[in-house]
Amino acid sequence: MHPPVWIEPICLHGRHVRLDPLMLEHIPGLQAAAADGQLWKLWYTSVPAPEQTQAYVEKALSLQSAGLALPWVVRDAAGAIVGSTRFGNVDAENHRVEIGWTWYARRVQRTGLNTEAKLLLLTLAFEALGCNAVEFRTNWFNHDSRNAIARLGAKQDGVLRSHMRMPDGTYRDTVVFSILAGEWPTVRRHLRFKLEQHAP
Repeated sequence: MHPPVWIEPICLHGRHVRLDPLMLEHIPGLQAAAADGQLWKLWYTSVPAPEQTQAYVEKALSLQSAGLALPWVVRDAAGAIVGSTRFGNVDAENHRVEIGWTWYARRVQRTGLNTEAKLLLLTLAFEALGCNAVEFRTNWFNHDSRNAIARLGAKQDGVLRSHMRMPDGTYRDTVVFSILAGEWPTVRRHLRFKLEQHAP
């Protein structure tokens, strides 16, 4: 029995970025993107190593089939795959999603690409899906990610101590942020202003 359809694969595009629904054929592009900076060596992130990319994609697609996730590949303005992101922990009953599992090739980090990607995802969540809240989670030690989430306009809700078991057997503390539906108009204005700073 399939869950009620609330989220469906969709392509999102802007001036700096395009988000395409994740497919198995994207595996080589994801491997190349992660190699830019050898991102899987950052112990506090969940970027797959080259030999783990197929399993990473297959798991994401399995969660999508179960109605629990909506994964994308991230492309730059030229169409090259530069990373991945997704809606996860999808809660159709309470109209909540988490934006996460996000990583980018080093060459596009700290550019307008992430700002526009988040604007597209948040617009879909709040204006098309009618979300009540959108959540972000990251490792306590991932200071770059924590700062980037705060710069979007999300508020820190708290820290889930010893929350997730890591591949090396340790447990991570997870920092939780969110944006509420009532905050979205101000956050949207903020993100559009930030994007104007990256205008050619």
